[in-house]
Amino acid sequence: MSGLASAAVAGTATRPAPGIGAAAQGRSPLALARGLVRTSRPRQWVKNVLVVAAPVAAGQFWSWHSAGRLAVVFGLFTAAAAAVYLVNDARDAAADRAHPVKRYRPVAAGVVPVPLAYGTGAALGLGAAGAAAVWCNGMTALALAAYLIMQLAYCVRLKHVLVVDLAVVAAGFLLRAMAGGIALNIPLSRWFLITTGFGALFMVAAKRYSEAVQLADAQGATRALLTQYTPGYLRFVWQSAAVVAVLGYCLWALESGGVAHGALLPWRQLSVVAFVLAVLRYAVFADRGTAGAPEDVVLRDRPLAVIGLVWAAMYGMAVADL
Repeated sequence: MSGLASAAVAGTATRPAPGIGAAAQGRSPLALARGLVRTSRPRQWVKNVLVVAAPVAAGQFWSWHSAGRLAVVFGLFTAAAAAVYLVNDARDAAADRAHPVKRYRPVAAGVVPVPLAYGTGAALGLGAAGAAAVWCNGMTALALAAYLIMQLAYCVRLKHVLVVDLAVVAAGFLLRAMAGGIALNIPLSRWFLITTGFGALFMVAAKRYSEAVQLADAQGATRALLTQYTPGYLRFVWQSAAVVAVLGYCLWALESGGVAHGALLPWRQLSVVAFVLAVLRYAVFADRGTAGAPEDVVLRDRPLAVIGLVWAAMYGMAVADL
């Protein structure tokens, strides 16, 4: 009996974790490719559309040259973001296996080997920075390199530092928004930087607040840093950031004065109404603690989408002096 018990214990000790062993033994090139794509978070690629923000704000988006250059910048930031996700999942593979949701990520589940995730991430990151220097300009390459350095530092250390973690994630959005203007040599307005930066901080803090509210009774099941924040503090951050973003946008809109020459109405000033409504609508989800995924809120809420389209129409007419 003791021999059988010893054999059973030994068998249990050497048995691979459920799912991981099967995935490791059944890898195929197609499975690896799918796993790498899943790890690069295709749903997050929509965030890189921010690269058109500065050119659209300056009215310099409507040319084949500009559109082509911005398409390149979009692709480069998508590759850079994928590199960061691959490195992040490779670093967190062991911890993710203990998480009820993250254990299904391809690296944690063993579909994508950790060395392959590291290698692919490094290749994408270096390739994106090099391509930016060749296909765009030195400043675009510098912005992309700054994005990569900050996000990798976030993965390694900064995501464990109070407040700094919020600033780094918001800065990632801001760098995306700046990159399009830098690539086309467009001067960046101070109001554009203030509105974009604090708008990003508003969404980041709202996301953290939602996570803190939803997982208040499950400490340790998600970001360890959430246990050091209080919901009240995160609420204060997203509310303050929303106020500054709205104020920055209002100052930009009112800076131009009255109706532009040839325009029917003061579209820039009127767009403030749509912008404020969009912030207030998003704040509803933040206040409920359901703004955990900004892309889901923006893409799935129909009233918010309609408000966004109205704002875009007003802004477009302001740029075109209609």
